[in-house]
Amino acid sequence: MELVVARIGRAHGLRGEVVLDVRTDAPERRLAQGATLRTSPAEKGPLRIASVREHSGQLLVRFAQVPDRTAAEALRGVELVVEVDESDEDGAWYPHEIAGLEARRPDGTVLGTITGIEHLPAQDALVLEETNGARTLVPFVEAIVPEVHPSEGFLVIDPPGGLLASDAENLDVVPPEGE
Repeated sequence: MELVVARIGRAHGLRGEVVLDVRTDAPERRLAQGATLRTSPAEKGPLRIASVREHSGQLLVRFAQVPDRTAAEALRGVELVVEVDESDEDGAWYPHEIAGLEARRPDGTVLGTITGIEHLPAQDALVLEETNGARTLVPFVEAIVPEVHPSEGFLVIDPPGGLLASDAENLDVVPPEGE
């Protein structure tokens, strides 16, 4: 299974550096100087990391095959990928391990199916297709998703009131007095 560890963003400067949108919890291991990474699309790579540095909270990388800004701009949107079998980090899961899991409340009530993960600026969010067909983004944080059991085919979501689209169907609307 291919895992996206970063997406190449805009060019930075004139010497071929690019900003990376990091998608791994271990960038120091996966995106180290000297590492060679496959790409998606495959014809854009493989790419060998010549230098890595942090600048204003962003990871800047220069690839050995990219001599200047023009070549760097041509890589925008390319994904850097690695081959993995399963998550080797305790309490961490890859998107392919989460997609397709049944989502349940703590009492066992089925909420729907997880169709994927979206990488948002604050945290990752599970894409939940609720039983009524509504699509809801659920913050993938331990307070809301306390249990994940990929081998058993489900995860538990303990949503605060109003998070799920189906919560709107269950609200009792009281008209204002005088109506």
